[in-house]
Amino acid sequence: MVIYSFYIFDRHTECIYSKSWLPPALAEAPHPHPTPTPAPDGNSGKRPKTAASRASDDAKLIFGTVFSLRNMVRKLGGEDDAFISYRTGQYKLHYYETASSLRMVMLTDTAAPSMRNVLHQIYINLWVEYGMSFASWQRTEASLSGLELS
Repeated sequence: MVIYSFYIFDRHTECIYSKSWLPPALAEAPHPHPTPTPAPDGNSGKRPKTAASRASDDAKLIFGTVFSLRNMVRKLGGEDDAFISYRTGQYKLHYYETASSLRMVMLTDTAAPSMRNVLHQIYINLWVEYGMSFASWQRTEASLSGLELS
């Protein structure tokens, strides 16, 4: 089994974590034509997108796909049906959503079995243990930074 990428989205639909491992065929092949973007000053000059903006665009596309498919499954099957995964000819997307609307997405090769249990284990063993303590530390630090010491 090969994992291509992993994303975590918060309840506000922002990608708070992403990691990508390209398949060997894609890692070796250079991008023949970088995607041009308009210049920030409004000129018609074009420049290639950076790796960070491509990763951000990928995360937005992944979330949009998951959001659309999840809504379609709920409309067709009712509230009891859940969107778990889908497969294309190139990859399989696995989806896990927590009660607090944290969404985890993993892209694997097409032969991979269901990764729902793995995503659940990542949530309870890693996110709850380390991610939640880091988030509470950030909130505490943010609230303390607004205090003035006399």
